[in-house]
Amino acid sequence: MNVVITGASKGIGKAIAMKFAKEGANLAICSRNMTELEKTKAELESINKSIQVVAISCDVRNKIEVIDFAKQVLSHFSRIDILVNNAGIFLPGEIQSEADGCLETLIETNLYSAYHITRAILPAMKLNDLSKGVRGYIYNICSVAGLQAYENGGSYSISKFALVGFSKNLRSELMPYSIKVITVNPGATMSDSWIGSGVDENRIMQASDIADCVWHIQTLSPQAVVEEITLRPMLGDL
Repeated sequence: MNVVITGASKGIGKAIAMKFAKEGANLAICSRNMTELEKTKAELESINKSIQVVAISCDVRNKIEVIDFAKQVLSHFSRIDILVNNAGIFLPGEIQSEADGCLETLIETNLYSAYHITRAILPAMKLNDLSKGVRGYIYNICSVAGLQAYENGGSYSISKFALVGFSKNLRSELMPYSIKVITVNPGATMSDSWIGSGVDENRIMQASDIADCVWHIQTLSPQAVVEEITLRPMLGDL
């Protein structure tokens, strides 16, 4: 099994990578910070010494870098079984007062990155054999902020609404190809975004919770697709 994960050096992306490493999957991961990426690569290889881990620096806001990342991945793995569009950032604010350029930054990072890498990986995925009944899986890590108005969400919420729409349209397009598209909508999950916030770590979810749900979908029959997952902290959103 070969898995591609964007934004995999921390948070949810890293947790998903660690889960798949434990299950014996080869991994292709990217992030902007090569130092953090190399550290993550070493951690993944220490979890399972039999897997192959390809780590490539990539600024997902840059279309050329995203497409180049996909090309490098396909040069290492001729077959891609799973694509996890996880890369993203959170910039709080209100539409009426957030900094100029905030919307562009969030759309480029949270939406365009998923759009461009999916288009680059899909031709190879569509050629996968159907011996297991499924050609591939695409996970789009969205957010509860893409389901309803989100306090202080501003352009972040707009970008996640757009990503949810992208995911739904992609699911419809890929049904005939036996490629499952899953929208993952996490609520507050422990990551760098919450460091220094003063919020009790036990109040919000762990990134491993999201990873465990993603992995479980791989165990379902070919006939079943989980279209959307929504996970929230037990005590609700923050």
